[in-house]
Amino acid sequence: MARLEEIVARLPETTRVDVEAWDGEPTFRVRNKAFVFTDPEVRALRVKLSKEEADAVVATDPGAEPAEYGLGRHGWVRIQVGDQAGDDRWQEIAEWVRTSYTLVAPRRLAERVM
Repeated sequence: MARLEEIVARLPETTRVDVEAWDGEPTFRVRNKAFVFTDPEVRALRVKLSKEEADAVVATDPGAEPAEYGLGRHGWVRIQVGDQAGDDRWQEIAEWVRTSYTLVAPRRLAERVM
C-alpha cells in the first residue's frame, strides 16, 4: 500500500477513502471521483483507461481483465499486482494510475500532470 500511496501522492488534490460498505476497501479519489479501487494488500487494482488502451492491456497482460460490474465496457480494468511485483511492474502501475487520474480529474488538474 505504501508504494501505491506514494504514486498517488504525486497527483494533485487526491485523497484516500476507505469504503465501509465494501469492508473498508480503499479507493483513491480526486475531488470525490474515484480513479483507483484496490484492496488493503494491493493484490489487484482497478483503474480507468481509454477504451483502446484498456483493450490493449487486457490483450497483452495476463494479469489484466475488464473490471467487474459492467465497468469494463467503460475502460475500467482490473490488474493483478502480485506479491513479488518488481520495479518494472510498479512503473506500469504508476503509468496506469496516472492515466486513470487524468481521465477522471477535472481538466485543469489533469493538465497539471499531462
